[in-house]
Amino acid sequence: MPKIFITRQLPENVISKLKNQFEVDMWPYEEKPVERDELLKQAEEADALLTMLTDSIDEEVFRKAKNLKVVANLAVGYDNIDIETAKEYGVTVTNTPDVLNETTADLTFALLLATARRIPEAVKYIKQDEWKTWSPLLLAGSDVHHKTLGIVGMGSIGQAVAKRATGFNMNIIYHNRSRKEEAEQKLGATYGSFDELLAKSDFVVCMTPLTDETKDMFDREAFEKMKDSAIFVNSSRGGVVNEEDLYDALKNEHIKAAGLDVFKGEPIKSDHALLELDNVVALPHIGSSSVETRMKMIELAIQNVENVLVGEKPVTPIG
Repeated sequence: MPKIFITRQLPENVISKLKNQFEVDMWPYEEKPVERDELLKQAEEADALLTMLTDSIDEEVFRKAKNLKVVANLAVGYDNIDIETAKEYGVTVTNTPDVLNETTADLTFALLLATARRIPEAVKYIKQDEWKTWSPLLLAGSDVHHKTLGIVGMGSIGQAVAKRATGFNMNIIYHNRSRKEEAEQKLGATYGSFDELLAKSDFVVCMTPLTDETKDMFDREAFEKMKDSAIFVNSSRGGVVNEEDLYDALKNEHIKAAGLDVFKGEPIKSDHALLELDNVVALPHIGSSSVETRMKMIELAIQNVENVLVGEKPVTPIG
């Protein structure tokens, strides 16, 4: 009987479908990542791995996993998996795209609004009993309506963010590897170069995946090209931002504020430099974290595993 190893605890009612057909082992913790030694041990006998974005599925894993046929990643991104090595070993890799587009776009726009209107600061202000009177510019933030939104990475989630921006009568500029003419027609978005987008946008939202080309693309030079009133929002991957340069840009008021759902080296600690700044709104990578969407992601990952193990095509293969 084929064996599946799941690297994080998932609801029993969801994985029962797999247990009816396959041998299933699962890391027994929801909030604690699988230990490396346990991952390697389980991989040696596994026909399938259902993994999280926190798991490094590298050459060592593939070398030990003699029976491995599929790695189903519970995420849209898959920079935690060595795709080229997977191909060399003939292992199918899948992800969970599309089912989380709207949920992630909701969170991204919520982060944009919270940063612009200084919502976390206001919550802290009232909870700490600092509200003594009304004043004309008390916690005054930035308007969102009728401003210019620049989206870097106009994939499905980027387009969902742009759709929400139309409800705020925002002017939308986007930069992408290729033109998205349908999005231009439906959403009134305008294509621009990266530099043009940085110079014109009041809000710069990063939705690009992490690749060799996009690593550290938001660096000192990029932030210096933005308006000093601009707000930067990142809901993609932490690795696309040089965090030291972002800190300097915020500290020296080259940009106004930042809303971040992702960081390098997650999870970060409370002493992370960016968390010292009042003009940073930080979230613990919860872009797709609604109950409904996470369950859909799990179900899709399970379906991918099942399809491969019974000899059918996966639903969402990579490459």
